[in-house]
Amino acid sequence: MTGTSTTVVPKPRPPIEAAAPAGELPMVTQPALPFFEIETLRAEQFIPNAKEALGSMIAEQAQDKLIRPVFNWAGRNSLFPLHWGLACCAIEFAAAFGARWDAERFGVVPRSSPRQCDLLIVNGTVTWKVAHKLITLYEQMPEPKWVIAMGNCATGGGPFRTAYSVVPGVDKLVPVDVYIAGCPPRPEALLDGILLLERLIQERRE
Repeated sequence: MTGTSTTVVPKPRPPIEAAAPAGELPMVTQPALPFFEIETLRAEQFIPNAKEALGSMIAEQAQDKLIRPVFNWAGRNSLFPLHWGLACCAIEFAAAFGARWDAERFGVVPRSSPRQCDLLIVNGTVTWKVAHKLITLYEQMPEPKWVIAMGNCATGGGPFRTAYSVVPGVDKLVPVDVYIAGCPPRPEALLDGILLLERLIQERRE
């Protein structure tokens, strides 16, 4: 096959389409929203929907696995008892926070304002005359809050339980979480009651 030649014929190119006018682009066919309307739409729809989705996710997945254990850990290690006393048990209460027993090493720091406290330690005889003051202090404490009845007088009236002026147990006035027996109980008993309350806080679910 001498003298033969091969000719390459180029394929026809597709015709170049003209660019569409700017008015025909999809993103320009609708009038642009002003910035104020965009922010209003974001505040009315996007943010509430995002909050609702995030809240439902937290409620379904993280409530029992993350949030509640963290809150329990924080509350267990930072108890703030109200700095007050009623009778001879208050002396033992004060001794528990002294240098010998050092209750603050467990994260228990007394405070003088009920609005900064989450633990009410009823340490002494409660009379009906002072009952409304005790209830007022308890109601001024923020949630979550706990109560320890320290000593026989607070738990059941003690040796004065038959007196007309003594409350036969502070649980008649406020809900009690831990009872500590003794007349008066020693600082070691108070520390044991505080550690028991910390275990209860660690295991709470509500």
